[in-house]
Amino acid sequence: MSKSNAIRESHVDKLFLVCIYVFLGAVLVSVLYPLVYIVSSSFSSPQAVVAGRVWLFPVDFSLAGYEAAFKNPQIMIGYRNSALYTIAGVCINIILTVMLAYPLARKDFKGRNVIMVLLVITMLFNGGLIPYYMTVKSVGILNTPWAMLLPQAMAVWQVIIARTFFQTTIPEELYEAAELDGCSDLQFLLKVVLPLSKPIIAVLVLMYAVGHWNAYFDALIFLKSSNLFPLQIILRNILILNNIDASSMMIDANQMAVREGLKDLLKFSLIVISSLPVLILYPFIQKHFVKGIMIGSLKG
Repeated sequence: MSKSNAIRESHVDKLFLVCIYVFLGAVLVSVLYPLVYIVSSSFSSPQAVVAGRVWLFPVDFSLAGYEAAFKNPQIMIGYRNSALYTIAGVCINIILTVMLAYPLARKDFKGRNVIMVLLVITMLFNGGLIPYYMTVKSVGILNTPWAMLLPQAMAVWQVIIARTFFQTTIPEELYEAAELDGCSDLQFLLKVVLPLSKPIIAVLVLMYAVGHWNAYFDALIFLKSSNLFPLQIILRNILILNNIDASSMMIDANQMAVREGLKDLLKFSLIVISSLPVLILYPFIQKHFVKGIMIGSLKG
């Protein structure tokens, strides 16, 4: 198409596009800058952090915050526990979610509408914190790793997303063809459905993994042994114990300033440490994420 035949944008349209770009740029800066500031502060010196000299790039490059964080053995214990809870929890989540979502997506499964209603009711009503705690205690998994895995073994919202994906992506004709070839329901699920469901499985893995990695409240009420604490509880304890007490006024001003700077630096370093695994995981799943979440969100 020649330039003369091309559709020319009016001045109003051009102004509107400029406003859109400015707005999106402002949104990008508002989201990106806090992340950049945290990372830059974590690699700066305590004095620069306290003085407020860190704006965009690290000032007086230093690894003091990370050294102080990893000198505490509880950090590695928290990392180990969170990794175990995340890996084991995601495996349990994916297995149970697929086992429930796939039958509910089959039109020949009797009673599927009743089960869906019961599942949705659990999203609207719950028994409260005390019955929740008493249930975990009565099962006998209090202060055990299972307390971090079984109560969160499956999420109804993820089941609905996976069910809708199976309904819209796996045609009934495919099952009928596999049935004629002598394929059982389990074989069809393992050899046909799951290989075609990589996008939604990637979405479920990311959702469940982020939830397990950031698990905090369940650990706070169910776990008592420090050897079982996930990383989030460890970080909470370190930051609280690192606060300077008012009774420390006997310390000279220079030493107090160093401690205050190290405390602030430690906060930024711990944020980076706790966020790094999720940031590493996301790029490998991102290519499936948009496709899976869009297909899984369609009404089935």
